[in-house]
Amino acid sequence: MSLSPPCGWGWGSRGASGDSPTLYASDRDSYVVQGWRVYAQDLLAQLDVPDGHSVVEAPTELFEHLVKDGVPGGRIKSFTDPIMLVTEQGTCIVQGPQMCDAEALSQMRMPDYETCVEVPKSSIMALLEENSGSDHQRPA
Repeated sequence: MSLSPPCGWGWGSRGASGDSPTLYASDRDSYVVQGWRVYAQDLLAQLDVPDGHSVVEAPTELFEHLVKDGVPGGRIKSFTDPIMLVTEQGTCIVQGPQMCDAEALSQMRMPDYETCVEVPKSSIMALLEENSGSDHQRPA
């Protein structure tokens, strides 16, 4: 799997490739969401994580970087699969297949406290709205 150059869109003020959490576009009509590993048992207890899947935590604002993939600006309007929960801190818990692709992983800078999941582009696109209405958050 190949990830879109410049190898991702980082979260944070630095904006440099490799900042994390990070959202990548792949050549498989999917997005790879790199985020913090979820260890909180209270969050994990609310999820049904199948074998081969994982969950990551990332700021909801990370998805605003979809404009860099040609997606019109918008905000997430529906917090449903693959976004499983929104925490009180305003981060989202994203669930999907654990990324095991060696080529993709070689393109990422990922510290030990992070992991990544792959989600279909169509799943992310279904969560967006085109206007700047109020956010609808499902509490954690």
